[in-house]
Amino acid sequence: MAGLLKKTTGLVGLAVAQNPHERLRVLYTKILASLQTIPQDAAYRKYTEQLVNERFGHVKSEPDVQKLEQKINCGQIEEVIFQAECELTLSQRMSEWKPWEPLIEEAPPNQWKWPI
Repeated sequence: MAGLLKKTTGLVGLAVAQNPHERLRVLYTKILASLQTIPQDAAYRKYTEQLVNERFGHVKSEPDVQKLEQKINCGQIEEVIFQAECELTLSQRMSEWKPWEPLIEEAPPNQWKWPI
């Protein structure tokens, strides 16, 4: 679909997506599944689910790629796909890192204060 509309993204290293709706459906589904391993009260899960569900809704309801780009408002659809790929990787890593758990040991004095 996008291939018929444009020949290039104009961005080095970023090829035109041949089937952006399907690619985003797969990525958003995987992200939402990955977020299920994170506690519901974790800030990362809450805000990422909110963003992904909003964008996923646009993907489901808007068949036109140009209008979808405008609704999501984060650049070309290929950039949105790249962002979703990065978010999937991050959500999997967040499940490993478990930043919502308490620190193993007490933080040094002034650890969270800046400037000192």
